[in-house]
Amino acid sequence: MEDRILSSEAENTEEQSFEQTLRPQLLETYIGQDRVKSNLEIFIQAARNREETLDHVLLYGPPGLGKTTLAAVIANEMGVNMRTTAGPAIERPGDLAAILSSLEPGDVLFIDEIHRLPRAIEEVLYPAMEDFCLDIVIGTGPSARSVRLDLPPFTLVGATTRAGAISAPLRDRFGVLSRLEYYEEKDLVTIVERTSSIFQTEIDREGALEIARRSRGTPRIANRLLKRVRDFAQVRAEGAITFPIAQESLELLQVDQLGLDHIDHKLLRAIIDRFKGGPVGLDTIAASIGEESATIEDVYEPYLLQIGFLQRTPRGRMVTDKVYQHFKLEMPQ
Repeated sequence: MEDRILSSEAENTEEQSFEQTLRPQLLETYIGQDRVKSNLEIFIQAARNREETLDHVLLYGPPGLGKTTLAAVIANEMGVNMRTTAGPAIERPGDLAAILSSLEPGDVLFIDEIHRLPRAIEEVLYPAMEDFCLDIVIGTGPSARSVRLDLPPFTLVGATTRAGAISAPLRDRFGVLSRLEYYEEKDLVTIVERTSSIFQTEIDREGALEIARRSRGTPRIANRLLKRVRDFAQVRAEGAITFPIAQESLELLQVDQLGLDHIDHKLLRAIIDRFKGGPVGLDTIAASIGEESATIEDVYEPYLLQIGFLQRTPRGRMVTDKVYQHFKLEMPQ
């Protein structure tokens, strides 16, 4: 699989450390997602006034929009600790029981990719979320018996890029459901300027705007592109990021004016050149460009659908007339 500057696949330790230094700690310093923030502010204040734990929260939306950051902010605002895990990491009911039994009263348990929890784990999670207890079966066969363990009150914060893949019984047990949307350009400019100040890198408004414009509405991508542009600026422009430097750097990184990189171009051109604009099945597209179907669906498609470059139909994916205009191609009759 080709390397991708905009990829949201698992980062290495350096990248995770880089993102950790940029994450805000409180709602007032969290940029964007104003509707989600205002609602959470009310729910958190009400829970603190009643001296109760916050109701369980489900955060969903495309990758890179700040779900993990928002979970940490919730824990900080409630003044409690946060335990972090991921759906695929919990393989057995005993794994979940060990995590839940180690929580302190009021703690936040953050489960990333919660849609990938095995069904057997979900069954254990239901009573934990509703009644703060665990039903554990000890032994097998006729001698098996059920033991109920009480848990301290806690808040489960689940994050997913595929809310539709979560089973209805699990989704219904969340009291707060918040969808994170793609960021507006002005918020991304603020994020880029804030990150630049943390890096002690000089950047002008036009340079920040150019990076924000090509960030696909995603803060994670904005920060990642800024890091790469900073490298170009340090070598070629004495460290200052200006509009010409940002533009030249992003062109060399093969990120165009809409934030599409060479993999996006490859995907769209494959549909046009090999399948006459579609419709064509997802698996066929994946095979033709050498990518996984799940990667296309979770990483590439959401933004292409958002900007109106792709359409999903019962027969498969189709490109729109905007794609022909973007590539300066003649529309087929």
